[in-house]
Amino acid sequence: MSAAPEDASVHRALGLSDEEYEQIHELLGRHPNHLELAMYSVMWSEHCSYKSSKVHLKRLPTEAPWVLVGPGENAGVIDVGDDIAVAIRIESHNHPSAIEPYQGAATGVGGILRDIFTMGARPIAVMDPLRFGPLDDPRSRWIAEGVISGVSGYGNSVGVPTVGGEIVFDETYKGNPLVNVLAMGVLPSERLVLGQASGVGNLAILLGAATGRDGIGGVSVLASAGFDENSEGADKRPSVQVGDPFEEKRLLEACLELLDEGLVSGIQDLGGAGITCATSETASRGGAGMDVDVSAIHSREEGMEPFELMTSESQERMLAIVEPEHLEKVLEISAQWEITASVIGRVTGNGQLRIMDGFEGEVLAELPASTLHDDAPEYNRPMSPPDDLTERRLRDASQGPANCVEDLLALVCDPSWVYSQYDHQLFLNTVVGPGNDGTLLRLRHPSTGEETGRGLAMSTDGNHRWCYVDPRQGTKMIVAEAVMNIACVGANPLAVVNCLNFGNPEHPEIMWQLSESVDGMSEACIAFNAPVVGGNVSLYNETNAVDIAPTPVVGVLGVHPDLSEPPPGIGLPPDSLLLVLGQEPESDVSMGGSRWAWEVGCCKDGVLPEFDLDHAVRTAAFVAESVQKQRLKAVHDVGEGGLAVALAEMAIRSGIGAKIKNHDNHISMFNESGGRVLVAIENRELDDFVKTAAARGVTAKVIGETGGSSLQFGPMVDVSLESLTVASENQLPEALGQGTVNA
Repeated sequence: MSAAPEDASVHRALGLSDEEYEQIHELLGRHPNHLELAMYSVMWSEHCSYKSSKVHLKRLPTEAPWVLVGPGENAGVIDVGDDIAVAIRIESHNHPSAIEPYQGAATGVGGILRDIFTMGARPIAVMDPLRFGPLDDPRSRWIAEGVISGVSGYGNSVGVPTVGGEIVFDETYKGNPLVNVLAMGVLPSERLVLGQASGVGNLAILLGAATGRDGIGGVSVLASAGFDENSEGADKRPSVQVGDPFEEKRLLEACLELLDEGLVSGIQDLGGAGITCATSETASRGGAGMDVDVSAIHSREEGMEPFELMTSESQERMLAIVEPEHLEKVLEISAQWEITASVIGRVTGNGQLRIMDGFEGEVLAELPASTLHDDAPEYNRPMSPPDDLTERRLRDASQGPANCVEDLLALVCDPSWVYSQYDHQLFLNTVVGPGNDGTLLRLRHPSTGEETGRGLAMSTDGNHRWCYVDPRQGTKMIVAEAVMNIACVGANPLAVVNCLNFGNPEHPEIMWQLSESVDGMSEACIAFNAPVVGGNVSLYNETNAVDIAPTPVVGVLGVHPDLSEPPPGIGLPPDSLLLVLGQEPESDVSMGGSRWAWEVGCCKDGVLPEFDLDHAVRTAAFVAESVQKQRLKAVHDVGEGGLAVALAEMAIRSGIGAKIKNHDNHISMFNESGGRVLVAIENRELDDFVKTAAARGVTAKVIGETGGSSLQFGPMVDVSLESLTVASENQLPEALGQGTVNA
């Protein structure tokens, strides 16, 4: 085996602290060599080990009778009945996308799709919550264009529809965009396979693309450090992976055929940390060891060093654990799909991960497989609230020049231009697509393609403004909004995944934000009976030592029990009553955390409106029930921009206006009290509907009626539908997609 490096400080260049080096020394009982240090450095990075966050993540609820696979595997899996399981996962590709927007986003899609079919599921949907710097910043527009093109270019080519997401522009993401991607897939329950290696003598087969130098360091390094003014040059671009969606499509089909044929006992995606991660995780999960032959790894570049082969994050690769008698058939199926397959490892029973130059050649590295993740550091980092938190919460966020008509026109923005880049009708499953509260897909049996008559609903939500003001309550409100969104398409929640995007964990304020957010998410998920089945933590989101606002993003999955009729949608019907369901805010409700306060009033402080989580749970259940029973003519969640923006979106969608009683000042129009939903019903349904709502413990209040060609709030505020439509539709197309934005 290679000798230990004379200069032990090389570990610092690899991102390992002196204390971590000493821990490695103790685990091995000797000094590690260069290759071993490289392997520990990627596996003990923030991205792979969650060393700063896992002490907090343990507080999340993760179990329920319908949860088949929870956190720790490639994707969460839940049982939805009819012998069907659903796999779901969310990941971040923030740092790579800041450097190379197209490839960063494209490979983010590719990686999350592999997480899904690794479990034996066919991916059927992608969602993309995206956040960029302000639209008036040229580089932010360049990043946004590249990311949107990357998502569409990869998803459309590989043949998986992008069915929803978010797009946010804010100063806090200037220089550090957030590119989160969620994927969902379905599988017959019996096809579920885990990423573990077992059976001494079984083979580890590398499937897919050749390994290159692109992606060395990749997310495992990029996601463990912030940006500065020098971070946007070409020097970091080799760390960004390069994707090939057509290779991914062949790999997907080959892997699913191998699983259908029962030829694979374990399978693992090669994502962060590449072959190092896949071999060590499969071995330790199976309580085994593995010998890996680096000379057998098919590569596309000459002279690659062992550490490059072991840590490269080149895309479109999988590791399959196969019994020797199945090798010939595996190679045959791989060849049919034009997928390269190489035997690079053998399962052993000693728990050791040995990296070798030929199975009978020199041992280049040897270490216990479990030490790469089970023994990774676990930090309980110092945390404390901001020093000025009390002072910040005393500020009144409702102050500022208010012109309700102009403010409403400034706050409406239609993201249709973004959705138009994506094919959201692939597979013809999409019942409710982008631009609505939640996405709704037909649930077909993955083996036969037959419709079950039920639907799968998804939503992704985040709100940095709420969480900057109060990360605990803000996160509770985010979970509630995500659940409310799928309730608006008739679904009840079953599971949650999360992507926790925060700043530098070495700053005590950031760890306080993260801890508070986890506790808020835990409380809300328990209340909604929706366990967290997986997620991702993205830290060091900072530029020039300025942290982003805390941005936990939540993905919710639910089931609609009967798709005999589609949901009503958000468009207003004529001659109907408008009601608000949910918590009724006080007249002096706080504007803290609202878009109005941040973008019009220029105040980021104050307190959030009071939030009744139990009332939100009852409201979501009642809304889902009402949609299922076809009692509503229209339904729309009240979120960012408050009541006025929600009504404007409904009016624009239908071309029908409304007259609202009262609500004619900026506080009542734009406050963002959580847990509220707007519904339209027929006049004759009012008494019975309100009575049913009261029986469910839900407040229901008539606020107006539909009709006309404008949106009126009381006697003083009147905005024409024409002006609302122009303001809404022109903003993004004028700023993006013109091909004139330069870095």
